[in-house]
Amino acid sequence: MKALISVFDKTGIVEFAQELLKMGWEIISTGGTSKKLNENGIEVIDISQITNFPECFDGRLKTLHPRIHGGLLAIRDNQEHIKTMQELEIEPIDIVVCNLYPFKETILKTGASHEEIIENIDIGGPTMLRAAAKNYHFVNVITDPNDYNLVINQLKETGNTTPQTKEYLAAKVFTYTAAYDALIANYFNTKLNNIFPEKLTLTYEKKQALRYGENPHQNAAYYSDILNTKGSISDAKQLHGKELSFNNIADANGALEALSEFSQPTVVAVKHANPCGIASADTIFEAYKKAYQADEVAIFGGIVAMNRLLDQATANEINSIFLEVVIAPAYSPEALEILTKKKNIRLLELTSINQNKFTNLSIKSVLGGLLIQNIDSDLIIDNQLNIVTKRHPTQKEMEDLIFASKTVKHTKSNGIVVAKDAQTLGIGPGQVSRIGALEIAINHAGVKAKGAVLASDAFFPFPDSVEAAANAGIAAIIQPGGSVKDQDSIDAANKFGLTMIFTSMRHFKH
Repeated sequence: MKALISVFDKTGIVEFAQELLKMGWEIISTGGTSKKLNENGIEVIDISQITNFPECFDGRLKTLHPRIHGGLLAIRDNQEHIKTMQELEIEPIDIVVCNLYPFKETILKTGASHEEIIENIDIGGPTMLRAAAKNYHFVNVITDPNDYNLVINQLKETGNTTPQTKEYLAAKVFTYTAAYDALIANYFNTKLNNIFPEKLTLTYEKKQALRYGENPHQNAAYYSDILNTKGSISDAKQLHGKELSFNNIADANGALEALSEFSQPTVVAVKHANPCGIASADTIFEAYKKAYQADEVAIFGGIVAMNRLLDQATANEINSIFLEVVIAPAYSPEALEILTKKKNIRLLELTSINQNKFTNLSIKSVLGGLLIQNIDSDLIIDNQLNIVTKRHPTQKEMEDLIFASKTVKHTKSNGIVVAKDAQTLGIGPGQVSRIGALEIAINHAGVKAKGAVLASDAFFPFPDSVEAAANAGIAAIIQPGGSVKDQDSIDAANKFGLTMIFTSMRHFKH
């Protein structure tokens, strides 16, 4: 019985090979693996002794040979295959242990050149793995050191692995090589700025098995992007609390996306994927108090993210209510002492929280396919702002209009935000009519709406929204414009003495 061992990751390989030798197996090896085994007193057959052909081209060619692949692909209960093996002097190989050049690690390495990346594309390894996995009824093929003990134990018990184990190992191979090839394809497409190729290959790594999905009857898991994780939940370290749920992760992602718009000390509170309170201030303590006061009811059981260290004073405020998740770039020791007294609150430390300028794609599954688009990373271009009313905004109103625009961008459509002094006063999310969203936002703001500003994610189809805003005391409105009835809205704003600004940039969020 022969085993071919050629691995880049040599974790546990010496112990695995020693166990095979004890059971009488012969080991074929090559390159650095052969050297590692020899250094540990394990005698191996060099692959060139099998192929009668030397390794060449700086190791690029060593396992691609009929005597290797014939030994992997021959069907052992097919007499014609057996006859051909005998005629060609090909011996069967019964175990392949192989993992691949570190392509992922290379592209993640700072400063890696294109030439270095290309040299870390494995050719012989994937070919050998796929050949062995195709013939899994007769060949055990191992890519993961975590499976060494499984194979060894079964070999010790019966002299072979079970059919179920062989199939499990083969499936693992094809998943492994598919992910490897997807990374290579994505690297080239990214290099060529080919964002939407004709054939889309995606690969993600399982970060966490989840207890359930949005609802208890749905199975779920969380997969992480392999490359672009800075500023995301995938990059966070959980310091305390229960395991994150499906909804926790979805809401936390929404909080981080909204938080990415702000550079000053800011707190974002999210409930059911919509912001329920956003505020900025000179300190994170003041920002948290303002975000809490924006909607003291909706924040209960929500997600809170902030872009500055969470200090003792802020922790004391947080501790007075129930929150599912808190995300911060750091926590003071005093804050951790306070917050960890609550058993279930989830505390996430995300040191890269201020690096979350997301550039990856937005992917949404639909029945039978995927919808893919660029992340909506744009906001307002100053030279595209168009003041369309007689009244112009004050400097203070302009600051609040920009703040409200940043918030409404992350509010489900139809979305309206009322804000003042860098604080949301009312948010109307996810309504089927714009006037409905506006009425929710204004009703929540109440008397505070007087002198405040209003932002809309898309244009006003009718002037009724302007009239409702004026009746509530709103001083200025910012919206994309683009309706055939824009002039009606402009006329209404002029009638009531409001400022209205068009951004020429819609922010639908479904």
